[in-house]
Amino acid sequence: MNRRAHLGALLALPMFWLIGIYIFSLVMLLVTAFWITDPFTSKVKPGFTLRNFEQIIANPAYFSTSMRTLGIALAVTILCILISIPLGIFMAKVAGPKMRALLAVAITLPLWAGYLVKILAMRITFTEEGFFNWALSPFGISGPGFSAFTVVLTLTYLWLPYMAVPVYTAIRQLPPNLFDASADLGAGAWHTIRTVVLPLIRPAIIAGSIFTFSLSLGDYIVAKFVGGSTQMIGSIIASNINLNPPIAAAFALVPIAFVVIYLVSVQRTGALERM
Repeated sequence: MNRRAHLGALLALPMFWLIGIYIFSLVMLLVTAFWITDPFTSKVKPGFTLRNFEQIIANPAYFSTSMRTLGIALAVTILCILISIPLGIFMAKVAGPKMRALLAVAITLPLWAGYLVKILAMRITFTEEGFFNWALSPFGISGPGFSAFTVVLTLTYLWLPYMAVPVYTAIRQLPPNLFDASADLGAGAWHTIRTVVLPLIRPAIIAGSIFTFSLSLGDYIVAKFVGGSTQMIGSIIASNINLNPPIAAAFALVPIAFVVIYLVSVQRTGALERM
């Protein structure tokens, strides 16, 4: 009995947070998605209707925004992977202690500043009078400006540490003789990475991708400041949260559905079991 009391006291705060706040808020979000907005008074009335979901599916603007957000999140995740793997190999197996420490600081540097500070820094970089246009002007070309491409670059800048750190940690734990054995068997560098490194660090890549993918899906501040006319799911949710909360709640379930589908597909590969 005493052991159960201690266990209950240990789990009381985490379970209150998980069930009483986190899960309860998600349940209320789901419930609100079925409520009705009075077209004359704009007041929200409890009820049950599928019209909010029908509008999301039938409205071309909502569908295109969902697909655009999904594409941006996938692009950010892929770009983070492409940067993190060679960087992790260099840091773990090639760089000396001083260079490794310098690169570690450089990777985690975005985490030192505030979220809005980092976004404003990217806005200044890509503005019409910013660094990119200044550097490219001698060649007669201009930078990408504020566009979906800039959104991808900014989100990659924000979330890269969440991919780079687990990938680097996983590569550092690989025995050096694996690389030596692969070289002795005549495998080149790219063949070694593809057949030896990638299968062993896949759980770390999956772990990092969950962060980069889900965080990119839920972001909209980046699109607001550096995206120009680019809209993401969060943009529509923010614009409807006061005008039409049921639509905002229904649309908020879209990124949740994307993340659930992603996790289920990853689970089938068995990668989550080895994390």
